[in-house]
Amino acid sequence: MAGSGDELMLLGKWPSPFVTRVELALGLKGLSYEYVKQDLVNKSELLLASNPVHKKIPVLIHNGKPVCESSIIVQYIDEAFPDAGASAALLPADPYERAVARFWVAYVDDKFVPAWVATFRGKTEEEKAEGMKQLLAAVETLEGALKDCSKGKPFFGGDTVGIVDVALGGLISWVKATEVLAGSKIFDEEKAPLLAAWAQRFGELDVAEKVLPDVDGVVEFAKMRLAEAAAAAAAASKN
Repeated sequence: MAGSGDELMLLGKWPSPFVTRVELALGLKGLSYEYVKQDLVNKSELLLASNPVHKKIPVLIHNGKPVCESSIIVQYIDEAFPDAGASAALLPADPYERAVARFWVAYVDDKFVPAWVATFRGKTEEEKAEGMKQLLAAVETLEGALKDCSKGKPFFGGDTVGIVDVALGGLISWVKATEVLAGSKIFDEEKAPLLAAWAQRFGELDVAEKVLPDVDGVVEFAKMRLAEAAAAAAAASKN
């Protein structure tokens, strides 16, 4: 647990997968925190003051000091609370293995996430199809990464959950929702058997069951946002 003098506040909003990443890290470390829901249309003074550059969630405020960007927050939690939690550290102790883990976290953010977003935010069916193509290519690459990093063990981190597991694990509900919306399997048991088994295993963790958004709820949320975007585009075309 955090020391008695530690105060943690998380600025977030359901069902952001990037907020979920931070919730997973906090849960794995067994840390107590205050969750402050944010209105992203009328952004709070606290959010604007805490993240003046990007003005986005999540933000973790530790004893009054804000830390921004989900991947950076997760690393910060691991370093600020090295002895918290029953499991091992999220980042490996070995410098090379730590660099490899950070590489794959960056790959998830730089390749997997943009392709995933394009699958349902693409303006045309062609753009969506291209997004799915790139997403499946990223899945194939991550299948190989899981094989290499896990060395036959359950997680990217080996026997225990590591930072790559948290980075990708925070997206599981959205991946499943995208499969429903797109009608295409992303973590396919035949094409990516290791990732498919990993996603099932990760989702069954106690901490994941507590913080991963309900898939049906995410599907409905995504449908609502897509409808709003379509309506806004139609209104803009009339002007």
